[in-house]
Parts: sequence; structure tokens; C-alpha cells
Amino acid sequence: MSSGIGSLTNPTKLSATFRSVKQKTISKTTIGNYIDYLCDSFLIDRAVRYDIKGRKYIDTPVKYYFTDMGLRNARLNFRQLEETHTMENVIFNELKIRGFNVDVGVIVHNSTDSNGKNIRKQLEIDFVCNKGSRRYYIQSAYAMPDQEKMVQEQRSLMLTGDAFKKIIITKEIPTPYYNDDGVLVMSIYDFLLNSNSLEQ
Repeated sequence: MSSGIGSLTNPTKLSATFRSVKQKTISKTTIGNYIDYLCDSFLIDRAVRYDIKGRKYIDTPVKYYFTDMGLRNARLNFRQLEETHTMENVIFNELKIRGFNVDVGVIVHNSTDSNGKNIRKQLEIDFVCNKGSRRYYIQSAYAMPDQEKMVQEQRSLMLTGDAFKKIIITKEIPTPYYNDDGVLVMSIYDFLLNSNSLEQ
């Protein structure tokens, strides 16, 4: 769990990992119970997947985040300090502190390739944040060095088909700005230091 923050996982997958990597048999039911205990003790929190266009929840797999990154890092003996996953976890925690219900957005996109073959893709929005009548779609993008990366990060945002605010949070942007597609781009620092940052 510590190694896979922000990754889609479920008890079945973890049980298979124990079997193949550790040569230990632990049932998916036991692992599911342990995960529930960790959530009940507020050590980790879950974000369930939500089909935005279908307006329904997808129960599995789920993303898990640590409520205290220091405890997570200590559990790994400070070995896995990937800034991309850490930033995503920090954003999730801040959104929860601000009182949002936070889900992982899923958009099913159908297209055709050059041969006319149908392609069905599931695109992901890192966070769908709801609070009363307010909703925000947020992507965590550690770095956006060029326009191509910007287009890649906001692709799922543009496919939602609604007018709710769309935001990309990255590591370093001098000042928050709206791009040509109406997406608010801001740095992690502006997001964390201003409690009204989503309202800009």
C-alpha cells in the first residue's frame, strides 16, 4: 500500500502480488479486511472511481492515499520518494481538509483508428471534487515542459462535456493563469498556500 499510493489497486491484485513475489498465500478477503482497518484508523483514505458520463460509481479497483506522508515514507524507510505520487497525495489530502468529497474520474472515449476500427479508451481525471453544488475537475501534473504535455494532461478534462471548472496543478508555474481552453493552471504552492485557490 505504501509503495502504490495513487495507483489503482484491490485486494485480489494484492493477494496475487503476495503469491508471486513473497510466495505467501493471503486471501483477498483478509487483505480487504486489513485495508478496511487501515481506513477506519485514518491511516489511509480511499478514492473511488466515478464514471462521469455514466454518472455511476465503479467499485473496484480503488485508489488509496496516506493521510500522513511522513508515516508512509517511514514505512518505506525513505526509499521511494517519487515526487509525482507525493504531489498527488498532498493534493488529495488538501482537498479532503477543505471538505470536498473526492473521487477518481473515469471517462469512456470511443474513437476510430486509421483503419476504421473502433477504439474504446478509459481516460482518467485524477480528482473529481464535490462540495454541495460545486464541482471541480483536477489533474495533478508534476511537470508540463511543452504544449504537447499540456494537451495530454487536459484531454480527459475537455471530454467531460460539462461546464464545471477544470484545473491542472503542476509543480512550478510563476502565476496562475487560464489557458486557451479555459483550464486554470496553477502551481502546487499557489494551491496549498491560498485556501480560495480553486475560486480564482
